[in-house]
Amino acid sequence: MKYLNLAYLRKYRLTSKTLLTLVCLSAGILATSCQGGGSDGKQSSAKDNGLKLGSLSPTTGDLSSIGQNWPIAVKLAVDTINECGGVNEAPVSLVTEDTQTDPSAGSSAMTKLAEVDKVGGVVGAFASSVSGAAVDIAVRDKVMMVSPGSTSPVFTERAKKGEFNGFWARTAPPDTYQSQALAALAEKKGFKNVSIVDINNDYGVGFEQQFAKAFKEKGGNIVGKPVRYDPKAATLDSEAKAAFGSKPDAVAAILYAETGSVLLKSAFEQGLTDGVTILLTDGVYSDDFIRQVGKTADGKSIIAGALGTVPGADGKALKSFTALWKEKTGKELTAYVPHNWDATVLMMLAAEASDANTGEGIKSKILDVANAPGTEVSDACEAMKLVRQGENINFQGASGNVDIDQNGDVVGSYDVWQVGEDGSLSVIDKVNPVSNK
Repeated sequence: MKYLNLAYLRKYRLTSKTLLTLVCLSAGILATSCQGGGSDGKQSSAKDNGLKLGSLSPTTGDLSSIGQNWPIAVKLAVDTINECGGVNEAPVSLVTEDTQTDPSAGSSAMTKLAEVDKVGGVVGAFASSVSGAAVDIAVRDKVMMVSPGSTSPVFTERAKKGEFNGFWARTAPPDTYQSQALAALAEKKGFKNVSIVDINNDYGVGFEQQFAKAFKEKGGNIVGKPVRYDPKAATLDSEAKAAFGSKPDAVAAILYAETGSVLLKSAFEQGLTDGVTILLTDGVYSDDFIRQVGKTADGKSIIAGALGTVPGADGKALKSFTALWKEKTGKELTAYVPHNWDATVLMMLAAEASDANTGEGIKSKILDVANAPGTEVSDACEAMKLVRQGENINFQGASGNVDIDQNGDVVGSYDVWQVGEDGSLSVIDKVNPVSNK
């Protein structure tokens, strides 16, 4: 074994830990010191078994129209990295769970991933209420959680208080910024009087409060009190009437797809939508939502002309990722798919950089691989190659530059979208809120 020098190590791309194992085996040593993971050998076991990741996606429930493609994007990232050598010299495995867009189901799924499957990291969830329920479990069990879609400002506030201990991040920007984008859109369109209706959860209420503040700062007027609806209510007729009845210039509707479609259809059937522009957000950006709302007697979309905002994707890797997505799935790119890809790739890069397949390992390096300084690289396999060689990198994602700050937040751009008379969705503009960090 004396000939296993540095040149040999480089030639065969062996890590120092692999060399230690060879030395121990050669000497017939079975002592704890050669197990590589401390006295209990836990880290060694994690390395030997390979990195295991989990996915928490809403493939059923109120956000399923957007969430169907999420686990596909996560698996595509895992498959891509496995095809170029895996992480820490072993293939990455993936366990996928459906949150049902329900905090209780999401909490149970997170508990399973953390305590039964023993994952090191989790991509998810989407609904902020689900992530809010799951993140405490992740922190307790030291599992890194990166959400590609939970946008409530509550997570920033909790992170500032130190509640997450670094085990939380997201690749979608918080609604602190999207609310500013929607307020800027309302101002640009000349709306003076806007009412608000929102789903009564962390996402809806957080967005509502931030939007109201931003719109008032621009000189706008919020009509009446914001209307908060219970997603489990039998009907939403009274909520629709309260939001639209005063005939504002526009209604900022912060909704989820299934329940939101019921509310807007009710407003139309009550004759309340004529002359009122509907302002929508990312929670309903899907063709399924438009179909759920329905059509008029002459075949036009009930909400034709509605405008909305959604976190856009403008990263250096977007073009190549879009081509890969179409090649592997045959589908068009949908909302938050690039954010899922980026979240998954970042965790795999961090695990490699830390030389550990654990949540603590991922946590310790995720900001390093996401931010400067380091070589800017957008190709996932090239990024992994550089990390294996011990180089510092600044990963440039498909969704954006994914520069994650100490609170786990990124700043993104926003697409402005519009509903056509035929129910089609089209991006018509972009808006970039000014960062207030």
